[in-house]
Amino acid sequence: MTISHMNHHRALREVAKVATGLVLADIISVLWFSAAGILPLSLLGVTWTNHMLPEILVFDSALLLLLIHYGWNMRLPISSPSERTLLVIAGVIFTIVSLAHLARLLFNISIIFGGFPLPLWISWAGFLLAGYLAFSSLSFARRIRR
Repeated sequence: MTISHMNHHRALREVAKVATGLVLADIISVLWFSAAGILPLSLLGVTWTNHMLPEILVFDSALLLLLIHYGWNMRLPISSPSERTLLVIAGVIFTIVSLAHLARLLFNISIIFGGFPLPLWISWAGFLLAGYLAFSSLSFARRIRR
């Protein structure tokens, strides 16, 4: 593993740690908004309601666990076959998600989530983020210990 790859990986781990804090803040704020009766709330073209709370918490919790693992536990180079397999599976899933967002953008597909239409800008962010995560996961899985 070259120095630039190590620095890239170190930077990604630090980004994952910052993102962990942001997701945790999102979980706390959603719970607070719900308890304080602030919901429904419209932000950036999306209306958040109490009916969406379970989906939001499940998604945020899964993302939080993934970011915690990546930020603090995962080490490169990967020598364990199970870690390699996990990265390949994650890369394939992220590729499918990225392609689904791209298809939505190309064919102008409207999606209604929890009774509310999702704006197209979410798919731009989803396409870029999922594509980057797919690329990173698959490239980390390909690296072998030298």
